[in-house]
Amino acid sequence: MASTPPTARGWAAPPAPPVWRAHVVGVVGARGGAGASSLAAALARAVSRTTATALVDLDGGCGGLDVLLGLEGADGVRWPDLTDARGDVDGHDLLALLPRWGACAVLSADRARPDPPEPAVVADVLHALSCTVGVLVLDLDRSRVVAGESVAAVCDTVLVVAPRDLRATAGALALRHVLDVPGADVGLVVRGPAPGGLGASEVAEAVGLPVRAVLPVDRRLAAGTEHGGIPTTGPFARAVRRLAAGLAR
Repeated sequence: MASTPPTARGWAAPPAPPVWRAHVVGVVGARGGAGASSLAAALARAVSRTTATALVDLDGGCGGLDVLLGLEGADGVRWPDLTDARGDVDGHDLLALLPRWGACAVLSADRARPDPPEPAVVADVLHALSCTVGVLVLDLDRSRVVAGESVAAVCDTVLVVAPRDLRATAGALALRHVLDVPGADVGLVVRGPAPGGLGASEVAEAVGLPVRAVLPVDRRLAAGTEHGGIPTTGPFARAVRRLAAGLAR
């Protein structure tokens, strides 16, 4: 998102330090049903208007981001098709094989082939994409983040999506220690409603993370995701565009 390439932090044992590396944004839910996948998708769509962007599904238990986006029938490769993508993967060739959601390339899990990709394949594929696009948005698997088994440590920005309730606050606290990565910008995206009146500032104080955005209640979001269409207008879309603009600074 900056006008000059960000400093390469690299994936696990890359072939050589890349000259260019994407701004990598990880999105993770403080608890199940927090709306992390919807935010990751909407954020990727927003930034794809100004730079080449790839949205990557790393939450194997969600049944595939392509379903959320209405792309389950679209041609293109999914994670199970990349079992042999090892070593020096050509990012440009890979990008050309991925389905598109508007301007955004999408690498999704496959609901019909649910076996997760090998960690080494994930590392090589993400490294290839990070050397090809301007922004890489990762829909992270919360359980793997908690266990320290995810790629959250290589993200430049990590957004923890926290509904305004005690369970989500506790869940964000459980993530806190594994997201304390030097050089990474880690923040909260707080969502309403607040059944007990818990405010965004109270969640932030309890968790010890700054609030990067507050997403308002948008009834069209739930209806839209059921029909493969995350809203492009309305309060949710406007809040996500402001969040995306903030990543550029």
